[in-house]
Amino acid sequence: MVHPEKIFCDLFEAIQLSGLFPDSKTFVDCVPKRTPEAILQAWHREKSRPGFDLKAFVEANFRLPKEQGTAFKADGTRPVSEHISSLWPILTRQPEDQEVGGSLIPLPHPYVVPGGRFGEIYYWDSYFTMLGLQVDGHVDLIRSMVDNFAWLFDEVGFIPNGNRSYFLSRSQPPFFSLMVRLLGEIKGESILLRYLPQLEKEYAFWMNNAEGAGRGEAHRRIVKLPAGEVLNRYFDDDPTPRPESYREDVELAKNASRNAEELWRDLRAACESGWDFSSRWLEKDDDLSSIITTRLIPVDLNCLLLHLEQVLARAQALAGNSAAAEKMTLAAKLRSEAIQKYCWDAAKGWFGDFNFTEGKATGKLTAAAVFPLFFKMASQEQAVAVAENVKAHLLKPGGMLTTPVHSGQQWDAPNGWAPLQWMAIQGLWNYGLHPTADEIRDRWVALNERVYRNTGKLVEKYNVENMDLLAGGGEYPVQDGFGWTNGVLKRLLQEIGIA
Repeated sequence: MVHPEKIFCDLFEAIQLSGLFPDSKTFVDCVPKRTPEAILQAWHREKSRPGFDLKAFVEANFRLPKEQGTAFKADGTRPVSEHISSLWPILTRQPEDQEVGGSLIPLPHPYVVPGGRFGEIYYWDSYFTMLGLQVDGHVDLIRSMVDNFAWLFDEVGFIPNGNRSYFLSRSQPPFFSLMVRLLGEIKGESILLRYLPQLEKEYAFWMNNAEGAGRGEAHRRIVKLPAGEVLNRYFDDDPTPRPESYREDVELAKNASRNAEELWRDLRAACESGWDFSSRWLEKDDDLSSIITTRLIPVDLNCLLLHLEQVLARAQALAGNSAAAEKMTLAAKLRSEAIQKYCWDAAKGWFGDFNFTEGKATGKLTAAAVFPLFFKMASQEQAVAVAENVKAHLLKPGGMLTTPVHSGQQWDAPNGWAPLQWMAIQGLWNYGLHPTADEIRDRWVALNERVYRNTGKLVEKYNVENMDLLAGGGEYPVQDGFGWTNGVLKRLLQEIGIA
C-alpha cells in the first residue's frame, strides 16, 4: 500500500497541480510500475531536461486506474430490476483481482464498489448496496462485505471513508451497526455476538476522549456541551489538502480569507459526512471557503450513533454483560434527550444541525431531518411536522431534494440521492405517514426508470426538479454504476411487487 502524497512528495505536487488529469483522484489511484525510489530518481534526473513531457513520464512509470463497470453494455429492453441483478458481478471485486502496490488497501473478502471513478469500497454506500443484494439473495456477499469492515476495524481501528491509503484519517457515517442488524435479519440475532468486538471499536473511535473533555470543549469527534451532554461531530485528523482533490483544495485556500488548515479540516470533515459538499456546512451558501463542518453537531450522525448504542446494549445483553448493557442503554437515553434538546427546531418544525460554537441551530432544512424518524426517536407530532416540511420544501417531481438551496454543490438542489430517499421513505412509514412516503418512493422509482430507459444507466445522483436534465455540481462528472442507487431501487421495486 502506497501513500502517494507522502512517498512522491514534489512529484505528487507537480502532477496534481499541473492539471494533467481533469480528475485529481486519477493519479492517487495509479499503481507504480517501479519502486517509488526508482521513479523519484528518474523524476529528479529528467524533470529539468529540455522537452520533458510530464504526461509521458507518468504513463511510463504508472498504471492508470480503470473505470469500474464502464465496459458493461446495458440491454435497455430488459426491466430495470434485471439490469440491476446483472450489474452485481460487474461491480464486485474479488480479493485476487485487487491491484496491489498502489493506494488501494487490499481486503480479504469480495466486495461491491459503487462504479465509475470509484474502484474501492465506500463505507456508508455499502449499507444501501446491501439492501439490493439482500433482495437478490446474495447473502454470502453481504456477509463478506461486513467481514471486510470487521477486518478494517481489527487492522486499522476504524472503517475509513474507503479502502485507500489517503482515506486513513477519516471515516464516514457510521452505518456498521445497521449492516450487522441487516445481516441479523437473515442469520438471526446471535450475529450481534460475532461482531460485538468491532461494534465496540466503532464506538471507541467516535467517542474518543469523551470522558476527558471539559464542558464546552470539542475534541476530535466529540463535543461536550456546556450542560454536560456529549454529542458528536464530523472531523478529520489531517488538516492538509485532500490528496484526491489536491489541486482544488490548494486553489480554494489560496483565494480564501481564513486559515488554510482550518479550511482543509472542514472540507475533510464534510467528506467524512458523505455530503461533500452542501450548503448545509456553509456559512454562505455560494462560498465553499465558508465551510464550518467541524463547528456543527449533525443530527444524522448522532442518530446513527444512537442506533449504535442501542445495538451495543442488545449485543451486551445477549453476551450476558448486564452492566455493559445498562451503560449503553443509559448512553442511548441521554443521547436521545440531547438530540431532542439541540437538534429539534420547534419553531420551524424540523430536525437540524446545531452550531455549538454559536450555541444555536443552523436553521437549515435538509434531508437529514428524516433521520430521527428512521430511528423512531421522534414523537408523532414531530414526525407530522417533518413530513409537512418535506412536502412543502423538498418534494419534487423526481423525489426528495437534499436541500432546497441551489448552491452548485452536489448535495444541494436540484439533486436527490438514493440513500436519503430510503431514509425518508422508511422514516415516514414508521409513523404511518404513508401518503408522503409513497409519493417520494413512486416519484423516485419513476425517475430512475426514466433515466434508465433513456440512457441504459443507473447513476450516482439525479436531478429531481427537472426529470429531463442530468444531475450536476460537485468535483467530478455524474458517475454510472451505481452501487447505492442499484441497492435502494431494487429494494423499493420489491416493496411495490415488481422486483
